[in-house]
Amino acid sequence: MPKSEVYFVDSRSLSPNTSLVVKTQDLFEAAGLCECFNPGDKVAIKIHMGEYNNTRYLRPVFVRAIVEKVKEHGGVPFVTDATTLPYTPFASRSTASDHLKTVARNGFTSETVGCPIVIADGEVGTDDVRVDLPEGLLLLEQYIAKVIAEADAMIVLSHFKGHPLGTYGGAIKNVGAGCASKRGKYNFHLANHPEYGLQNSVFKPGRCKGMDCEKWQLCENSCPEGAIKITEKTIEWDREKCNSCLGHLMVASDCLVWYPPYLFFMATSVAIADSAAAVLKTFKEGKIGFINFAIDVTPFCDCVNWSDMPIIPDLGVFSSKDIVAVDTACLDLSKKSRGMHESLAEEKGAIAEETPKFTTCSSYAGEEERIQINCGRKLGIGSMDYLLKKPPLMNHDISNYMVGTAPVAIRLKDFYKLNHPIPKEGFKRRPKMNFDLNEIL
Repeated sequence: MPKSEVYFVDSRSLSPNTSLVVKTQDLFEAAGLCECFNPGDKVAIKIHMGEYNNTRYLRPVFVRAIVEKVKEHGGVPFVTDATTLPYTPFASRSTASDHLKTVARNGFTSETVGCPIVIADGEVGTDDVRVDLPEGLLLLEQYIAKVIAEADAMIVLSHFKGHPLGTYGGAIKNVGAGCASKRGKYNFHLANHPEYGLQNSVFKPGRCKGMDCEKWQLCENSCPEGAIKITEKTIEWDREKCNSCLGHLMVASDCLVWYPPYLFFMATSVAIADSAAAVLKTFKEGKIGFINFAIDVTPFCDCVNWSDMPIIPDLGVFSSKDIVAVDTACLDLSKKSRGMHESLAEEKGAIAEETPKFTTCSSYAGEEERIQINCGRKLGIGSMDYLLKKPPLMNHDISNYMVGTAPVAIRLKDFYKLNHPIPKEGFKRRPKMNFDLNEIL
C-alpha cells in the first residue's frame, strides 16, 4: 500500500517569495487541495479562532490566504467553527453570539478573512446532524454541526499544539472536537458514561475551604446543572446531576477536590478520534484537505484564555489529504525537536530530542501523545505511514505582493509633486553627533 503524501514547508522566510503566507498558498497547490472541491461548491474552512485573551491562535492572514486560493479555484468559502461546552465560567464561545464577539476581538471578521464566518451548530449548539458510527471504538453515534455536515467540501486549518485532554491538538482534534455540535461535545466528553463519565470522579470535599475561599462563588456558578453548592466550610456536589461539561474541573483544578475517573483522559482521546471518523462520513471521499500549522507550539490549546510560550521552535506547515498522516508527521518532527529554553519544556525536563513533548508538557494525566493517531489508523480514517515531501519554492511575480494596481512608488509620484513630505527647507539636524561615540559603544 503506498504511503500517504504529506507536504511540508519550513518556517524560514528570507524574501517576499518565502513568506510563510506565500509558502502556505504554494503548499495548498502542491498538496492538491484544490482537487477537494469543484467550482461552485460550498467549502467550509474549519478553523479554531481562539478563546478570549488567548494570543497564540492561528493568525487571520493565514485563513485569508486559503480563502483566496479557494476562490481562485471557483469554490465558495465560509470560515466556520462550532460552539463550546461551558468548560470554564470564562468560556467565551458557548453561544454563537458570544463566539462571534470573541473572534472579532481576535481579528476574525468577514472583512479580514474575505468571506462569511458561520458558527456551524446554531446559537446554543443543537443544530446538528446525527451520524451512526457502528465501527466506533467508543462512540456508536455522533452529532455533527449541521452547517459543516451540509457543506460540499472542507479545508481544515489546524494550529498544531498541546492539549490538556487530548494531549495534542491537530487535524484529528480540530475535526473530531471542533466539528461536533454542543450535543456532540457532550458525547465525546463522555457525559453520563457508566465508567468514564465525570460523575464517577473521586470527590474530596475536605480539601475545599468553603466560603473562606475567595473564588467560592465562581466555583458554585461553574455548573449549569446546579450540581455544586458551597457551604460555609466545605463543598457539596450532587454527582447525579453532573453531565461532564468540565466547568468545575477548570475552576477547582488547583484545589484537587475532584479527580477524574481512571482512563477518563485516554477515553476522551479515543472518543475524539471516533468523532473525527463520524465527521468524515458526512463528506464524499476526497472532499476534505488538511493543513497543520506547527508554529507557536504552545503546551495548551487555543481554547484556554491565556497562552504560554512555545515549548519547541516553529517547525513549519504540513498539508495532506490524510488526516492521520498529517498529524503523525507533526508529532514525529516535534518529538525530534529540542525544547525551548525557559519554556514549560525545560521546566518539565523535555528539552532533549526524542522526548515526547506533549505527553510530558501538555496532558493533565501524562497520557501517551499518539493515542489519537493510533485510533485513527484503527478506525481506517488514515495512515501513519507517510512520505514527507518538500515542494520546490515558487518564483512568484512580484506584482502579487502589491496592495494596489501599481508599485507604490508610481502611485505616490503625483502626490509627491503636490505636497512632498520632505520640507523644501530641509529638516533641522546637527551636521554631526555632538557627543563622543565611546559613550554609547
